[in-house]
Amino acid sequence: MPYKILLIDDDPFIVEMYVLKFKDEHFTIEVASNGEDGVKKAKSFAPDVILLDVVMPGIDGFQTLELLRKEGNARKIIMLTNLGQKEDVERGMKLGADDYIVKAHFTPSEVVAKVRSVLGIT
Repeated sequence: MPYKILLIDDDPFIVEMYVLKFKDEHFTIEVASNGEDGVKKAKSFAPDVILLDVVMPGIDGFQTLELLRKEGNARKIIMLTNLGQKEDVERGMKLGADDYIVKAHFTPSEVVAKVRSVLGIT
């Protein structure tokens, strides 16, 4: 059974790029374009890992992370964003992220490798 990824991001280019990459790597991937939909989809899809952007319409990624953790979502959550300031990284980790990736510093292949690492697979 392939591992399931939920990507919560509102950028169509980023979404398409990661959907193609994760499918090529034999993951099942679903997408939500905002935090509200992401929280709902996390319940119904039950992903193994959630990749979560910060800057989105409606509730931002930090608020989404708080909601997911408040609901007892024990899934692995990786912040995947271009907000790379030390304060942002610390905030994400403090709110319960399992990892924090700055999009501009990682290729899609490196993001897949991070996801595999968080899942404990090679």
